[in-house]
Amino acid sequence: MQLAVKSKQQRLSHGDIWRLLNESPYYETKLGAAYLGDALQLIEHLPDSSVNLIVTSPPFALKRKKEYGNVDPEQYVSWFSPFADQFLRVLKEDGSLVIHIGDSWNEGEPTKSLYAYKLLLDLCEQKHFRLAQDFYWHNPAKLPAPAEWVNVRRVRVKDTVEFVWWFSKNEFPKADNRKILKPYSDSMVGLLKNGYKAKLRPSGHNISTNFSKDRGGAIPPNIFSILQSHDDEPTNLFTISNTDSNSRYLKLNREHGTKVHPARYPDALPDFFIRFLTDDGDKVLDPFGGSNVTGVVAERLGRKWMAFEIREEYLKGSMFRFDDEQLMRKPKIVISA
Repeated sequence: MQLAVKSKQQRLSHGDIWRLLNESPYYETKLGAAYLGDALQLIEHLPDSSVNLIVTSPPFALKRKKEYGNVDPEQYVSWFSPFADQFLRVLKEDGSLVIHIGDSWNEGEPTKSLYAYKLLLDLCEQKHFRLAQDFYWHNPAKLPAPAEWVNVRRVRVKDTVEFVWWFSKNEFPKADNRKILKPYSDSMVGLLKNGYKAKLRPSGHNISTNFSKDRGGAIPPNIFSILQSHDDEPTNLFTISNTDSNSRYLKLNREHGTKVHPARYPDALPDFFIRFLTDDGDKVLDPFGGSNVTGVVAERLGRKWMAFEIREEYLKGSMFRFDDEQLMRKPKIVISA
């Protein structure tokens, strides 16, 4: 298998282009570019205070190693530290950093590692990020693990929740929850129709007549309650069943014999934060690009995007998230006889 470059002769205005200086993208679209290489080296080419949002899922600290590489829990905070320094540098003052990260079990015993919490504390206390809000993704399709404690000895339950942390550089990052309103519940629709009598609730909250005003939808909580990406009801607990076995990405990778990334988050997750924390034309970066879910969602939402990925097989496969018409320049897979 060899690579040949396929280009489309299509001009872009200077305002549309967001690229690294002195670095050629592996592939590019009208709004974004994916780069092959080490994220720490590539991110150095970005100017200070130039990115509106970083949304990413770094490798988790797992004892059982994955093919894309994992850092031991004991080393995770120090490993992540130089990335955090660069993230802080390139983010705009009102920019945000969203990290999806899973926890880990201690080896040989049914107790949890604290590495994720240590990272959270380090980012806030040492790097001086603000924790704007914590979110949670519930993936009911996750397999029971560790099998020893869940399936064999039956002393723990299925672990299906992962962290999604929203950090900011200051107390008031760009954000607008009116962009992510979910439909009113049937009971709220009835209340808006029939009116609401102001009163003091048993909890002590004084509910005024303002509660009965129609504001276009309900404010989502911080638990994501989204089934795949077809449900319009985001919360801060994302209930997203990550089972996209029939997606275009998987189908075309199978047809072309290219590598599928084994740890992909669903498009509903970056979709929520890109809509919530950015405006049209803003710049979104994913330094651990993987299968480039972030990039394709950003493209769909009209944001400029950039993705870095160190493993070529994952980057090659990620091109199948885009239509041929979207790709301005890409390596073309040629099967040698």
